Amino acid sequence: MSTNQPQQVITRPNTDQAIPQAAYHWPKKVNVLGMGVSCVDYQSAVSSIVFAAKQGLSGLVSCHSVHAVVTLTSTAQLQDMINQFDLITPDGQPVRWAMNWLHRAKLKERVYGPELMLRLCAQAQQDAMPVYLYGGNEIVSEKLCAALQDKFPGLIIAGAEAPPFRPLTLEEDLQVAKRINASGAKLIFIGLGCPKQDQFAYRQRDRIQGIQICVGAAFDFHAGVKAMAPYWMQKRGLEWLFRLYQEPGRLWKRYVTTNSVFVLKVTSQALKGQVGRRASSSS
Repeated sequence: MSTNQPQQVITRPNTDQAIPQAAYHWPKKVNVLGMGVSCVDYQSAVSSIVFAAKQGLSGLVSCHSVHAVVTLTSTAQLQDMINQFDLITPDGQPVRWAMNWLHRAKLKERVYGPELMLRLCAQAQQDAMPVYLYGGNEIVSEKLCAALQDKFPGLIIAGAEAPPFRPLTLEEDLQVAKRINASGAKLIFIGLGCPKQDQFAYRQRDRIQGIQICVGAAFDFHAGVKAMAPYWMQKRGLEWLFRLYQEPGRLWKRYVTTNSVFVLKVTSQALKGQVGRRASSSS
């Protein structure tokens, strides 16, 4: 980017300084059940996030599975919130398949939150870019820090904290943002589960000076407290079955409901699109 181009200066609420906001276009999105999902692979997602972070921009990123897409389009309020995120990755294979079917996106791979986190940490290690970890519990947080520093020697973890298992007060929200900003972190990984992590990031959008990245269960996986599905199951879109086997009591209702709703709504969207194309071609 040319250094001769002027920067627009935006004064963000709840901060004491003006943050330079360079003109930047995030990857394009396509409509999946009313949610804009970004047409990205790992390379383009990492490069977009890292570039924005290096420019000193603030941004919202989240990785969405079938459950997240259905949950975050279930109410107008949630849908409006999530569509203000800068980048939404197709975390689940069925989401990628839907994008290819509905929009001919030609995506060859999903962008899975846990894997995206590792690739971003690798780039952060290379570029000496500080990261912050927000989520999990005290044990998960401690194990995650150790695991990442073992895998990426020299990675700068500017801070890590496990929030309480209750809604934060406004003052607590403000203090979290102050701690993150004071740490100098450029990439802020958030692992609180959907929709809690997305709501947290959205509330902090005008306070936190960095790229907030919601990565779901990545904290538990990389901390070693939960096992990831085998690669062959991930590739075939069967990760939900593996997780259901691990936690049937907690997850059976989620997957039975959301998987069915997703299939029905994607099919409906596809049929409406075909009807629309036929109507326009005959007029």
